[in-house]
Amino acid sequence: MLLWLAEVLQQHVSTFAVFNYLTVRAILAALTALGTSLIVGPRMITWLNQLQVGQAVRDDGPQTHLSKSGTPTMGGTLILASIFSSALLWSDLSNRYVWVTLIVTFIFGAVGFVDDYKKVVHKNPRGLIARWKYFWQSIAGLGAAIYLFMSATSPAETQFFVPFFKDVAIDLGPAFFILLTYFVVVGSSNAVNLTDGLDGLAIMPTVMVGGALGVIAYLAGHVEFANYLHIPSIPGAGELAVFCAALGGAGLGFLWFNTYPAQVFMGDVGALALGAALGIIAVITRHEIVLFIMGGVFVMETVSVILQVASFKLTGKRIFRMAPLHHHFELKGWPEPRVIVRFWIITVVLVLAGLATLKLR
Repeated sequence: MLLWLAEVLQQHVSTFAVFNYLTVRAILAALTALGTSLIVGPRMITWLNQLQVGQAVRDDGPQTHLSKSGTPTMGGTLILASIFSSALLWSDLSNRYVWVTLIVTFIFGAVGFVDDYKKVVHKNPRGLIARWKYFWQSIAGLGAAIYLFMSATSPAETQFFVPFFKDVAIDLGPAFFILLTYFVVVGSSNAVNLTDGLDGLAIMPTVMVGGALGVIAYLAGHVEFANYLHIPSIPGAGELAVFCAALGGAGLGFLWFNTYPAQVFMGDVGALALGAALGIIAVITRHEIVLFIMGGVFVMETVSVILQVASFKLTGKRIFRMAPLHHHFELKGWPEPRVIVRFWIITVVLVLAGLATLKLR
């Protein structure tokens, strides 16, 4: 929106041409989202407290969590409001990738909102019935996949690239491309949701992975950088750097209130939306495997749940004291802040490893 205004004004004042630079708009998007979160956050927390939309805590979980009962949830609405306001202000709204990402993020956020609303307002512990939750997630994931395949203008946009090998590009075809996109978007969404169990545990890795994906999007959208690094060149993908910057700013603003001990929880409305956003950006930039590497904490949390359920059903025994994995370490005696910070450190290492794949080809 402001890019269009700047293009008009630069005809009279050349200084406004600075807003044509993607890096400038990305920085401003991050600052705008951060400022919005910090300004709106206290008012939203007060409002959520007045509505009494407090989080219900399971009795069979770590006993240290019982004191968190009643802490307002659905704080993900603050994150999404900050992201959307900033991205709409600073992005090039003629870019199709921006709209795909915004729409996917919105739909997954809406699904999470309904789930949270049923849990905390209607006092329905089941929330949105699982089959309906996955139905709407699938509709969004498949819809985005079909659109991206149908609107592709170059072979690179629908090929599968393997890090470390600069010449490995596999033509997926419509069926495999749609299937891959579906699993990346829906899987990433639910993986972040599973990780969101401790104060600040999910949001900081999301910010770090989102920031790294923003760098990748910028490089993939710049033909010279893409050719130099032997990564897929995706015209227009660079604009997603603005969205990623907004995500990072909004996430840091939310962390101000979500850090231990949390004043507000993200809820499904935030976790499902942010995970889907990371997934669709990885698909657009053709860096699905790199997302798998950088989001290793999300992967570990998800795998721990799968292994726990499978082991209990097959053998009647549990592998972990409790799943997801962060609860296992809590029950081993780790204080909550220790679990959180150590998972953050792991994410830093994994994000650096993911970024290293850009050069090691």
